[in-house]
Amino acid sequence: MDGTTDVSGKPAGGGGEERTPTTMDGTMDVSGKPAVRSKTGGWRACPFILGNECCERLAYYGMSSNLVNYMIDRLHQGNAAAATNVNNWSGTCYVMPLLGAFLADAYLGRFRTIAAFMALYIAGLALLTLSATVPALRPPDCAGCPPSAGQNAAFFTALYLIAVGTGGIKPCVSSFGADQFDDADPREMRSKSSFFNWFYMSINVGALVASSVLVWVQMNVGWGWGFGIPAAAMAVAVASFLMGSRLYRYQRPGGSPLTRMLQVLVAACRKSHVPLPADASLLHEVASPDGKAAIEGSRRLEHTEQLRCLDRAAVVVDPGESDDPWRLCTVTQVEELKSMVRLLPVWASGIVMSAVYSQMSTMFVLQGNTLDPRMGATFKIPAASLSIFDTIAVIVWAPAYDRLIVPAARRVTGHPRGFTQLQRMGIGLVISIFSMVAAGVLEVARLRVAAGHGMLDSKDYLPMSIFWQVPQYLIVGAAEVFTFVGQIEFFYDQSPDAMRSMGSALSLTSNALGNYLSTLLVVIVTAVSTRNGGIGWIPDNLNRGHLDYFYWVLAVLSALNFIVYLWIAKWYKYKQATTPASSVAIHDDTN
Repeated sequence: MDGTTDVSGKPAGGGGEERTPTTMDGTMDVSGKPAVRSKTGGWRACPFILGNECCERLAYYGMSSNLVNYMIDRLHQGNAAAATNVNNWSGTCYVMPLLGAFLADAYLGRFRTIAAFMALYIAGLALLTLSATVPALRPPDCAGCPPSAGQNAAFFTALYLIAVGTGGIKPCVSSFGADQFDDADPREMRSKSSFFNWFYMSINVGALVASSVLVWVQMNVGWGWGFGIPAAAMAVAVASFLMGSRLYRYQRPGGSPLTRMLQVLVAACRKSHVPLPADASLLHEVASPDGKAAIEGSRRLEHTEQLRCLDRAAVVVDPGESDDPWRLCTVTQVEELKSMVRLLPVWASGIVMSAVYSQMSTMFVLQGNTLDPRMGATFKIPAASLSIFDTIAVIVWAPAYDRLIVPAARRVTGHPRGFTQLQRMGIGLVISIFSMVAAGVLEVARLRVAAGHGMLDSKDYLPMSIFWQVPQYLIVGAAEVFTFVGQIEFFYDQSPDAMRSMGSALSLTSNALGNYLSTLLVVIVTAVSTRNGGIGWIPDNLNRGHLDYFYWVLAVLSALNFIVYLWIAKWYKYKQATTPASSVAIHDDTN
């Protein structure tokens, strides 16, 4: 992987760090005892997690990649309505992780949360398969025959069961995988950085199969098989995950993070009139020689100077109030809230990038539906299958980033990771601008071809190959490796120990808001462009529309977003956590 461990998870040589036999981050083994390095975690546990993620993503993308076409062809919805429904559902898939993350961090732990929500996921996929195969639930095949209320109810119930199921999986799997590496140990910390690249690549291996084989099955064999295969893949994902249970390291849930943050706000408000001490060491903290905090499964966090108004929650006014967390909080508890507040601007900067990413399952597909899909005499590639090129780009870029870009950048910057996490995400934001430019340029050319061949009102394919869409997919894939992988790692690292599922969920909600932003833009441009009786930018007949204008809007928003991001990255301060051996900064040297 990165050369730091062998296949058994033992050190592969090099380095003189003194190591303890058990982990220093508070993780436990399956029996509840402190996790032993030589028997748990590391790369030995990761194949089961990566296999689970690969199969789960195959299931997810297998039913979602072509969803917009299912809604148009079988539910007889218009382009704008289908795109809106897909965006709303996809957005819900990325909001529900807040629920799953809360349950994981507060009560269940990540392993139990993943296992429980997988059951809902499989139930949703099974119902979706039935809605496409059972005659009473399957929408009529005839053109212009709308589905019944019951058929609509079965379909959307299945979709939103899947959305709830993803809520317990999405925020927990990446965090659970990262838990297998002790970030208080320098050797395992180096491996953890590589894990996120391999994790994202496993996502895209599943997506590769989904966007190629499964989309073809849906379009040429039938939707019953097209939805049934993802259900079977999800069953394999469950088996893969459970098989590794004895090898995993487990973090104990730390209680409700929302309660702890609310306690800080209440305590700080009660002491709004109390002056802050000049010496931060006078603030309240639980003394612990092993570096642990009073919060279960968490290390102490060092005091930071930002957001000092919250420090009042840790000012000791009356020694007797130490028993009341609504009046006196620890420095670590205050720093937990500060860490989450500092993440919010970085989180918000990912929304526009997510809106760009969401175009692959909506506008890119609608654009591709008008282009010539033929390969040879008989074979036709479905428009939704072109997302395979995004997947290929990620599969190529992820290991290339780990093996080539990082070493090269390290020689220039001197930074252990090549780029800081914030720099990595910023590079991806810049790349994403060019994906919208490429899509817009193609749309201008497509409209000219339609006009030049007198096909503005034709439903036939334009004499323009669908493969002209490939560049925009490849550019999105490159942007993903920089921004999305960087986000996964950044939000895991910078979240407090007992709130890492919440941190991962927070990063995912930017994807949700990206989908909702895309929906909002569609609604706005449709309302504005049809106000005076026009057909709009995104009509059912795209040859008469101006989809290119929509792409230009996203390109401009992406450029403005990057400018704001530069200020955010300069302002951000990384967290510092205390370990038993030393005070370890969980940060990059520069922004």
